[in-house]
Amino acid sequence: MKALFDSVSYGCSKLVTQAYSTSFSMATKMLSDSIRQDIYNIYGFVRFADEIVDTFHEFDKKTLFERFEADLEAALVDKISLNPILNSFQYTYHKYNLEKHMVDAFMKSMRLDLSKTTYLTESEYKDYIYGSADVVGLMCLKVFVNGDNEKYNALKDSAMSLGSAFQKVNFLRDLKADFDVLERTYFPNTDLNNLDEDAKQIIINDIESDFAKGLVGIKLLPLEAKFGVFMAYRYYNQLLKKLKTTPALEIKNTRVRVPNYKKVELLTRSYVKYQLNLL
Repeated sequence: MKALFDSVSYGCSKLVTQAYSTSFSMATKMLSDSIRQDIYNIYGFVRFADEIVDTFHEFDKKTLFERFEADLEAALVDKISLNPILNSFQYTYHKYNLEKHMVDAFMKSMRLDLSKTTYLTESEYKDYIYGSADVVGLMCLKVFVNGDNEKYNALKDSAMSLGSAFQKVNFLRDLKADFDVLERTYFPNTDLNNLDEDAKQIIINDIESDFAKGLVGIKLLPLEAKFGVFMAYRYYNQLLKKLKTTPALEIKNTRVRVPNYKKVELLTRSYVKYQLNLL
């Protein structure tokens, strides 16, 4: 039965989310039951694409990516895929009428990670972030507003800013892995070999500006999504605070993280703020 296969597919997307990101998984659990699975479906898709370009070093990543891309295109046309992650994603894609240009922009940025290692201009940097993060925020927003185009258009800019903030925090936190292992430099006009406090502060100021714009949109989200997205915001904001107090040279040589006990504390405090309407 197709329904059984779909159920197995959805379970795979949920498992991918739980296995790859405890923080995102925790935030997703705070979403309403009515939309939670669709966010798992989106996350599974973007995570698998990202894994191909970031971690499968002992394999021909270009070939794997091209196969994944071809399977994605077929899944969107046929409305089924034997790849359970893509089968889950195509369901959500059609259910919420996600726009194809969002998927194309995301895959374009992922494809860049196969060969591009340096982003020299602000334009290149923004284009990459738009594809790798902003459009993912827009896909999720489509789910959150459940077809309300007026609401979507009103919150679109905030969703993109929040996606940008999350991605830039990841870039700053993962400097060591990106630079030493993947030999990538995302931040333009920044010498990571000699990262200093001034350069770090410029990056942090930019992220804080994105967060401020993103928070405006969070406050206007439907109730089904508001707390879960606020929880993700609080987690990444906590990461940024830790990065802000971590010396620049230490950021270059270690990976800052939020311990699990702190995540639970954030969840509790976020819930209190949410209940008291203090967002």
